[in-house]
Amino acid sequence: MMSSKRAAERPVKIEARPEQAEIDLSRTALIIVDMQNVFAGRGDRSDIVGPTITRELIEKTKSLIETARKAAIKVVYLKMMKDPERKSKSLIRTVGDTKIVDELSPLPGDIVIEKTWYSGFRETSLDRILRESRIEYLIFTGVVTNVCVESTLRDSYFLNYWPILVSDATNHAGPSFTQQATEWNVESSFGWVTTAENVLTALLTE
Repeated sequence: MMSSKRAAERPVKIEARPEQAEIDLSRTALIIVDMQNVFAGRGDRSDIVGPTITRELIEKTKSLIETARKAAIKVVYLKMMKDPERKSKSLIRTVGDTKIVDELSPLPGDIVIEKTWYSGFRETSLDRILRESRIEYLIFTGVVTNVCVESTLRDSYFLNYWPILVSDATNHAGPSFTQQATEWNVESSFGWVTTAENVLTALLTE
């Protein structure tokens, strides 16, 4: 007879680079990085940062969030906050800046982690919360690819998680080669790179 531990496993395969990713959905979380007003051209500093959150990015992220919820996958939001006691390059000025864009608002049961560093793991409860839920696999979306997304993804690998970067559900700051560089770093050293379509296909056929 199959053990309860084995029966609880929900294995799926996701087409990815450099190879197909085999993950357990019961140990997977969707990480949404900094999808906030200030990075969507809706904040006080939008004239400086510019809108790195596009309409296409919002729509793809929304599809991933809705499908993850239906698949009983934990949805985790990271929010960049300004630390008044520490000098930083944060573009956050107001509460309105920090708000998750309306189209992607968290629901009860979702996890929201506030951070003041680029990495969502530094000086936050993220690692503890994920370990308490026995999470091993992290699917990354959000902005910006080459700063907060990559910083959090790298730290996740160093903490023994298995990260998956959704290339078309993230967006970079600066020249396009910064996106390409992060994707190369991930697929060569830290985890997998895939597309929103590949993730949705895996979740919908599970």
